[in-house]
Amino acid sequence: MSERRVRRGTGKRTAPRLTADDWTSAALDAMARGGLAAVAVEPLAAGLGATKGSFYWHFANRDALIEAAVLRWEREHTDAVIGHVDAEPDPLARLRLLIGLVLESTVLQEDGSIELAMLATADHPHVAPVLARVTERRVAYTAGLFAALGWPAAEARRRGLLAVTAYLGYAQLAHVAPGTLPAAEADRRGYVDRVIRLLTAADG
Repeated sequence: MSERRVRRGTGKRTAPRLTADDWTSAALDAMARGGLAAVAVEPLAAGLGATKGSFYWHFANRDALIEAAVLRWEREHTDAVIGHVDAEPDPLARLRLLIGLVLESTVLQEDGSIELAMLATADHPHVAPVLARVTERRVAYTAGLFAALGWPAAEARRRGLLAVTAYLGYAQLAHVAPGTLPAAEADRRGYVDRVIRLLTAADG
């Protein structure tokens, strides 16, 4: 059946009803482009070819949309990545896969920009708790990989923190100075290998 339905008796076609996911996706895209200020109901509705009535079918107000969008970001940019990495049984291979995935994601401008948009709005009441939870989970998960490789808990935590800050720095450069980063896929793989060697090197 076609995605567009024929209204019975009129022969006119109507667009399929938008879902809450359509709105949260549009909100995240807007945040990646222009920060939290870009999440406004009327421009989003225009971009989706919808009316404000469609928005209010799913969300009570703009704050409810922001809350849902931030939770979706948490699921897609942290939960899903961890679930994918956990499928790899070897701890060193998991670490390499994780670093490779998160650094490669910054090549997609939207991925890097949404991370920076979240950091830039860290004081927003709907963003702050999720960002704090995501950051701690990322550091703790990465620290767990170093612990599985044999480092004591405190050292594993330190290296996990270094890995997360390296990713955030890479995302910032991808946003403001992409020419400073490796452009070719082979060079990016080499960069990941060097990051892994530095993070797993024994203390001198």
